[in-house]
Amino acid sequence: MLGGVMSALAVQTRPTDWSDRIIKALQTFGNRYPAEKVYLHLDKDYYAAGETIWFKAYLTLQGMPATTATNLYVELLDKNNNIVQKKLFAVGNAGAPGNFDLPETQKAGVYQLRAYTAWMLNFDPAFSYTRTIEIFDPSKKTQPEADSATTPDFAVQFFPEGGNLIVGQPNVVAFKAIDNNGYPVEVSGAVKDAKGANSAVIKTLHDGMGSFEITPANAQDIFQATVKNNKGQTKTVPLPAAVAAGASLKVFNKGSRIFYQAVPGNVTDTSINDLVIIAQMGSQLVYKANLDIGEGRISGFIPADHLPSGIIQITLFAKSGMPLAERLAFVRKNDLMQIDVLDADTHKEPRTKNAFELRLPDTMQTNISVAITDADAVPVDKNSNNIISTFLLTSDIKGYIYNPSWYFRNDADSTLKGLDLVMMTNGWRRFSWEKIINNEFPEVRFPYEQGLLMKGVATMLNGRPMPTGKLDMIIRLPIDSSSMFASTPINDKGQFEMANMVFPDTAYIYYQGNDLVKKGVDVNVKFDNHFFERPTQIKIPYPLRIPPAVDNNALKQFLANAAEGNKVNRSINNKTVYLQEVNVNAKKVKPEETTEKRYASGMFSGGDGYSFDLTKETPIALNVFQYLQSKVAGLQITGDYNNPTLSWRGGAPGLYLNEMQSDVSMLSTLSIQDIALIKVFRPPFMGGFGGANGAIAVYTKKGGDNSPKNDPSIRGFKLYKKAGYQIVKQFYSPDYSVKKEVHALPDKRLTLYWNPNVAIDTLTHTARVEFYNNDFTKRFRLVVEGIGEDGSVGRLEQEF
Repeated sequence: MLGGVMSALAVQTRPTDWSDRIIKALQTFGNRYPAEKVYLHLDKDYYAAGETIWFKAYLTLQGMPATTATNLYVELLDKNNNIVQKKLFAVGNAGAPGNFDLPETQKAGVYQLRAYTAWMLNFDPAFSYTRTIEIFDPSKKTQPEADSATTPDFAVQFFPEGGNLIVGQPNVVAFKAIDNNGYPVEVSGAVKDAKGANSAVIKTLHDGMGSFEITPANAQDIFQATVKNNKGQTKTVPLPAAVAAGASLKVFNKGSRIFYQAVPGNVTDTSINDLVIIAQMGSQLVYKANLDIGEGRISGFIPADHLPSGIIQITLFAKSGMPLAERLAFVRKNDLMQIDVLDADTHKEPRTKNAFELRLPDTMQTNISVAITDADAVPVDKNSNNIISTFLLTSDIKGYIYNPSWYFRNDADSTLKGLDLVMMTNGWRRFSWEKIINNEFPEVRFPYEQGLLMKGVATMLNGRPMPTGKLDMIIRLPIDSSSMFASTPINDKGQFEMANMVFPDTAYIYYQGNDLVKKGVDVNVKFDNHFFERPTQIKIPYPLRIPPAVDNNALKQFLANAAEGNKVNRSINNKTVYLQEVNVNAKKVKPEETTEKRYASGMFSGGDGYSFDLTKETPIALNVFQYLQSKVAGLQITGDYNNPTLSWRGGAPGLYLNEMQSDVSMLSTLSIQDIALIKVFRPPFMGGFGGANGAIAVYTKKGGDNSPKNDPSIRGFKLYKKAGYQIVKQFYSPDYSVKKEVHALPDKRLTLYWNPNVAIDTLTHTARVEFYNNDFTKRFRLVVEGIGEDGSVGRLEQEF
């Protein structure tokens, strides 16, 4: 979207002047550190335990689709900042479909989805995409009580335009009022000077924000604001002190032109006679003009006709290179990707076929995702953020924005005034001018990823690095039984690296050394752990806020249907009815052949809890505690995985290794590859001492379990397992025109249609969506989101 920015560049300057180093610093930052952004389109705003969170990720790089991106990391975190689930998804064509299955045992509460690329980790963690979601317990039919009741309170902040209150000048001051949950509150009041005289009236214009104008007579003129919220609480807050030096900046956003005026604190101060105005969007220069206060050249305008929609940062610099004042403005253009419904054929009757035909821009290729839900039974988040407000607004500024999608509902004056207040009460945050002008740039700790990377160090049996040669590998994928041979060189330090690998699920990598004289050299290899494989405690950029209350009538419908849906799913699983279009004829394992039957005995063989058969999977966790953390509701595992703290119902569960009492230090050192079975017993466990708070029983592998087949081609090779891209589940859409056994069950789907990659007819530029109704829906909510090849984003929400 910034492709046309440079054509809008207006420069009013002399050749090779003092401001060139500021421009050079901006260009260096923009070239070295292109901004990558992520957004997740979810099928719903709220979820119940037992449901699936379906999403489509969209990625941009410097305002354009990130077609070179390959890896996306998505995590689900609880309110205590613990990672409940985390997955790596493959990105293609700037998008990545994905899902998280929520177990029926998922604890109700507020969670946060976090999505990022490795490149984004080099910068402020606030650049990661985060979204608060609430997960409900379907067995409870009302809104859960808040975790802790706090005394209602509020706070007000004041923001002089440009950054300073200038003596003797009329100054616009914006304000923002929030409650103790961070949500906006309406306030009113007055500003008084030191003598108690009223200087301005305070009144909220939109979502806790407003503005007023005051003129300080001198630097000792102290202003105080007395404000009252709608609960009758009153506060007196001092305004920032006025200054008689430096400068400030006024901005008047007229749409096609953005007028600015430098406001000097002291017109006789010749040290700030020479000034420069620089405006940038997305770290790209869009305007520069030299000002001279001595000559009265203090104002101008930025032509915005050819600029894209987004935030423009306007900064006033002194000749020293120091930024004196700054103001954000929003360029609002009619350049969003247009999506509309060309035709709709909908029916209220149960299990009837419905269809929508969508019209998309005919001037470019587009990439869209579609969600259709029950408009009555699925609650909608009142504080919504969508693909437009994320990419154009919230991903570029500091501070929490309430209901950001409101600012893109239309281009009425009231909407644009509200958007300008957001600009005045929040700061831009991609870089610090002071740092980049002094050549202080971010450290690149995580390179821009292209596929999967495997690297490590090979040593001889005597511990010395293998002196040159190569590492020969046989790579096998259990998921499809495919295999390939590969080889990677080893340098004189024993280091090797294989980049751009692409595979799903898990790869079995059998390796041996080759010193170019003879094959089959016995080497020890230490593989580097990828950052996503390490136990990390992620710092959430913004605190979890208690979401606004959900309408109880909608919530009752939602939870009742979610509970019924869980019953249907259990019935399907118990009957081994497969929902795929293909018929699956799998041999049922006899009870005596199961891993649990072969390992567990006595009181350990039954019990109320969970069983994890590791002979049937290839876990990538470091040890048993990392493996379990996201899998057992109620079991709290915190701290370092090598020495974690365990808690269940207020106490530590009992630990057992091969049915003998054990401890954390012993279990944490076990390789996850050596474990055959984990049984987690809910409290109380009667099989041994210390079971009042449940128990964890770990069993190490016996001979023959999960060992490679006796294949002559891998003799002499050692095994390493490398995690690949997550396999994304396919959304189930029943076809009631065909008779199937599963159709005898009730249809309680709340998401009736989800497609992360909708096929678009390249000739007509239309997309057809077909789906069957469930047993009860009368009104459908259609949400379409997408991105065009030019970086424009669009959204359509409509009820039928």
